[in-house]
Amino acid sequence: VQLQASGGGLVQAGGSLRLSCAASGRTFSSYALGWFRQAPGKERECVAAINRSDGSTYYADSAKGRFTISRDNAKNTVYLQMNSLKPEDTAVYYCAARPGSYYYIRTSDYDYWGQGTLVTVSS
Repeated sequence: VQLQASGGGLVQAGGSLRLSCAASGRTFSSYALGWFRQAPGKERECVAAINRSDGSTYYADSAKGRFTISRDNAKNTVYLQMNSLKPEDTAVYYCAARPGSYYYIRTSDYDYWGQGTLVTVSS
């Protein structure tokens, strides 16, 4: 599967962005999906993930209550709605996919990655 992330940009603190990740190739609905981010000098971390079928989700503590992950299997797209953005959310955001039903939160658990989209939150 090929992944193409989009929707990043520059936003003021308190603002919102919606990231999208469009998939092509193999059956999108066969994959669990995740959104990761990597800030300068830091390791890549999972901020949200979603199961293949039942819609169960995971959120990092830093994302709870502010970010929402969702998927539209008919459109082969996964979204990350980000509200109440903070300067510490500044990072390159990546979507990722792994075959199977259940999400994981380690980068090594994902087989396919999008190219990343930069989110910059100004104070």
